[in-house]
Amino acid sequence: MTVIPKKMKTAVMTGIGKIGWEERDVPEPGQGEVLVKVERVGVCGSDLHYFTEGRIGPYKVEFPFVLGHEAGGKVVRLGAGVKGLALGDIVALEPGRTCGTCSFCTSGRYHLCPDVQFFATPPVDGVFSEYVAHPESLSFKVPAPMDSLDAALIEPLAVGFHAAGQGGAVLGQKAVVFGTGCIGLMSLLAVKARGLAGIAVSDVMAKRLQKALSLGATHAINSREEDFAKAAQRATGGEGWDLAIETSGAEQAVRQAIETSKKGATIVLVGYAPSGEMTLPMSLALDKELTFRTVFRYHHIYPVAIDAVASGSIRPRDVATHFFEFDDLQNALDQSVSNKATVVKSVVKIAWSWFLT
Repeated sequence: MTVIPKKMKTAVMTGIGKIGWEERDVPEPGQGEVLVKVERVGVCGSDLHYFTEGRIGPYKVEFPFVLGHEAGGKVVRLGAGVKGLALGDIVALEPGRTCGTCSFCTSGRYHLCPDVQFFATPPVDGVFSEYVAHPESLSFKVPAPMDSLDAALIEPLAVGFHAAGQGGAVLGQKAVVFGTGCIGLMSLLAVKARGLAGIAVSDVMAKRLQKALSLGATHAINSREEDFAKAAQRATGGEGWDLAIETSGAEQAVRQAIETSKKGATIVLVGYAPSGEMTLPMSLALDKELTFRTVFRYHHIYPVAIDAVASGSIRPRDVATHFFEFDDLQNALDQSVSNKATVVKSVVKIAWSWFLT
C-alpha cells in the first residue's frame, strides 16, 4: 500500500532564472479527480521562456510560480465518482482544464476554450511537484510496457500529431520540418508515421540535425552552411515541398517555406516569432495558392498518440537527450537554456535524493 504524506516538495520560480523550494500540502482529489504521484516531467520551451523572461505575450509570471506541464505519473488516490482508473495506473496528464460549456468545448475544439486553465500558464501553477490532483477525464492510462517517461512525452508528441493533422500529411508526400527542437522532432515522428515519402529537416545546429536523421529524417539541411533553395531542389527533385511545418518561429524559415514549397502546398505554423510579427512575401504565397494552417496545442489527440507509442510505431523517448533529478532542477533549466545545441530535450525525475528541512 502506498503511503501518501501530508506535505510535498514543490519547485518554484522565485525570480527570473531562479528556482527555490516550498513545502506544500498534498492536494485532495475532488469529485471526478485522481491524485497522481508525479514521476517524470519534461522541460518545454515555454518553461524556458518563463524561466528566462518571466512572460510569454500577455501571460506574466508572478512569483512564486511553478513551471512544468509535460507530466507522467502514477495514480495513488481516487476521488469520488472515478470509475475508469485504478490505483497504480500510469497516466499521461493532458494539462488543460476547460469550461466544458462554451461553443469551442461543445463543438469539440476545446483547446480554444477562452477559460482554459493550463498547467504552467500564469496564473496556473505547473507540475514540478511531487503530487497533483487532476480530472480523470484528462488523465490517460498508458498500457505496459509504456512507463511514466513515455507518458510525460505524450504532451509534446500531441503537438506534433496536431501539426501533422493540420497539414493534412498523407502517404507519398514530401515534407520539410523547420527547427529540430523537441516539437520539431515530434512533428518529424508524426509525419513519418503517416507514411511520407521524404522528410527533410532544417536547422543551424549540427548535433540537432544528426538527431533528426537518427529519428528517420531523409535529408538534413544546415541553413547556415548551405543554400536552402538548392538543398530543397535536391531533396524534392525540383518539385518543392507538399508540406512544410515551421516550429522554430524564425521569420527566415517561413520565407524559405513559401519560396520552396510547390504550388498548392500547405504550410503549418507552430513556432512563435520572438516579436510576434513577421514580414513575408505574401504575393508569392498568393501566386502559389498556398494554404496556411496554425497550431495551438491540440485536442482529442492523447488516445491516438498513446496508441501509436504502445504499438511501437513511434518512440518519443528517443527525442529525450538529458535526464535530471528533481533536486537538480535549477541545473536542468540552466543547461536547457545555455546549451541548446546539445540539450534537445530534458526530462526531470520527480524523486528526492536529499530532503529539505
